[in-house]
Amino acid sequence: MSVAMLKIGAVLSTMIMITNWMSHKLPTLVGLRQDVARPGTSEKIISVLYPGEDDGWQVYGSVQGKCVCSIRSPVQSVCSGDPRYIHLRQTSDHVQNVSQYIEMLNSRTSQDLQQLRDSEMLLVTMETRLKTALNNAQSLTTKSLQELRWSMSEFRPLRLVLGRFRSDVSQFDSLREETSRLHDSLSILKEHFTLQYYHQLQHKASTLQHNLHTCSSRLGCGRLTGISAPVTVRSSGSRFGSWMMDSLIDSLDNRVWVMEGYFKGKRLVEFPSLSDFATGQNFIIHHLDQPWSGTGHVVYDGSLYYNKHNSNTLIRYQLSSGHILAQRDLDQAGFNNTFPYSWGGSSDIDLMADEAGLWAVYTTLPHGGNVVLSRLDPDTLQVMESWDTGFPKRSAGESFLICQTLYLTNSHLAGAKVHFSYHTSTSSYEYTDIPFHNQYSHISMLDYNPRMRALFTWNNGHQVIYDITLLHFIKTTKNNHRNISNVISK
Repeated sequence: MSVAMLKIGAVLSTMIMITNWMSHKLPTLVGLRQDVARPGTSEKIISVLYPGEDDGWQVYGSVQGKCVCSIRSPVQSVCSGDPRYIHLRQTSDHVQNVSQYIEMLNSRTSQDLQQLRDSEMLLVTMETRLKTALNNAQSLTTKSLQELRWSMSEFRPLRLVLGRFRSDVSQFDSLREETSRLHDSLSILKEHFTLQYYHQLQHKASTLQHNLHTCSSRLGCGRLTGISAPVTVRSSGSRFGSWMMDSLIDSLDNRVWVMEGYFKGKRLVEFPSLSDFATGQNFIIHHLDQPWSGTGHVVYDGSLYYNKHNSNTLIRYQLSSGHILAQRDLDQAGFNNTFPYSWGGSSDIDLMADEAGLWAVYTTLPHGGNVVLSRLDPDTLQVMESWDTGFPKRSAGESFLICQTLYLTNSHLAGAKVHFSYHTSTSSYEYTDIPFHNQYSHISMLDYNPRMRALFTWNNGHQVIYDITLLHFIKTTKNNHRNISNVISK
């Protein structure tokens, strides 16, 4: 059997290993269900086990044919050995004992009170007889004195009742002080316990996220083979615009940034998280010093990169300080709708980021309007390398970059396909036929986020996410032989 046939057989036999960890993660971020697979999804790359069989959190991975990341969450008994937990249980038990004692005192007091109420008529009768005896001593007889003595004997149990009352009153004062101390102690303990435990979980969650990225990155870069059905995160804003999250793979910044419009805009909107963005809550508005053109902006490593209005100047704007850290002209790049995408919108310069860093997609007159791809220094914005793809930029609807391969669509309207790809590693191109569902008929921004492993789009006033399917070629050594494994992942 020929080598070519063996390779084809290997591809076909491993096509079933379709993984889609983003199809599990993205619905969680936007509040959608996780237990319903969307079209184009199959086996998950991330395996999550609840609860874990062992204490603690663990992540492991394998590249023997596929990447498997498993999480074991701590079982409930993991907290039982914590001294704070023991203290909390002891205090809670003490509170319960005090509560039970108070209930006993309350029951006894109620009985004593009822006995006092029953004795009230006896007191009235005794008071009447005593008044009669004082006013008319001659009316006293042996029989009446005996009746008076018998009535007095009926009040003897009240001495015990009054004694218990005195004791219970002191007990109530003591219990009131004790419950006050317990309340303060519980409040402090609860706050300390919750805060400390929250910090521990937060640290573990950060470690897990880093390990998951490490595990998935072991697959290396792959070739795009499919785009999932769209997930609409939000339907808000003008017809044109862009939205993004930090594209640096190791970043833990989950803020969402929004820039509406494509002409002379200066307003940058910040949302703390994707869920806040989905609901349109808790946003902050920043005003840029320099206006932008187009929708080809990108956030990378804490900075916003964009094209200055009516120029081919690139700007690096630091989000934390609100200052421009660098600006540089992109030599001979067209601007102001000289070489836009097919939809126009001053989209001459499109900045983007992938696993390898920061890039610019544009064209120049010397290149005859063909798409030029340049890798940029993220600090200085200087061009480090450039490639002429040979594809006319005005014929492209939009473009995005995955694993140093540029993909271009043939339209921004319904029925668009990923029509062309250019591989910088080999300086070669190929025509492709990868459809994707343009749900709202007009895309004015299309970008790949390597940290989320998803496509972000601005589609006619709707903000949409797509999962992607990548074909991975992984070289592994087994029994001193070098094999090629084919894995499709998301």
